[in-house]
Amino acid sequence: MSEASAPQSPWQTARITRIEKRTPRVTSFFFALSRPFAYRAGQHVDVRLTAPDGYQARRSYSIASAPESGATIELAIEKLDDGEVSPFFHEVAAVGDEIELRGPLGGHFVWSDSDGGPLLLVGGGSGVVPLMAMVRHRTLRKSAAPVALMFSVRVWDEVIFRDELISLDDRRDGFDLVLTLTREAAQRPSDYSRRIDTAMVMQAQARLPQPPALAFVCGANAFVSAAAQALIDAGISADIIRTERYGV
Repeated sequence: MSEASAPQSPWQTARITRIEKRTPRVTSFFFALSRPFAYRAGQHVDVRLTAPDGYQARRSYSIASAPESGATIELAIEKLDDGEVSPFFHEVAAVGDEIELRGPLGGHFVWSDSDGGPLLLVGGGSGVVPLMAMVRHRTLRKSAAPVALMFSVRVWDEVIFRDELISLDDRRDGFDLVLTLTREAAQRPSDYSRRIDTAMVMQAQARLPQPPALAFVCGANAFVSAAAQALIDAGISADIIRTERYGV
């Protein structure tokens, strides 16, 4: 994800109010903002850490919470063993700590209920985070926009927000969850145990009442390239596909 920042988004202090383990490698951190801001589902923030010697490290993290969450935002942070920022959160950060962040950032990979649907959301690993903000926004707004979320992870224990997503899927209110596990057998009859491919996209599309008006794809660079191509091969116009890439 780009670490570019806008001049109109000054740094502010945010305090950690809650920490919730999501998977063995992903933990959600809830921040109370000193200067609350309005944002759209899909946007992200920059987080900055400063060492005692003045060295600074900065990373961008998508906002997982819905815009209706008020002065508290949720960042779901995956631990990267060679990272500069994520190990601090996983190994050092505690409730009550203050960090610097700025945002909201990003204006392309966003969705509001007023944009309508149907939507096809495709996430790989932690790439589901901004898509989760969209799903939560839809739920809280009681939107009727049909949504199919295709979520690819290696194993069942790495499905971020798993219980929440399955609960939303069980409501049968126009939200459909398609899980695919790439390194173990599917756990639910409706899920898959392979990488996202054209056939899977076509089957996910069939769960929507009409072809998607917008498609959002988020994840690591290689995942986004492969998934976006699968969407195009399934007949989805590149003009409606929006992508967000993590890494290089």
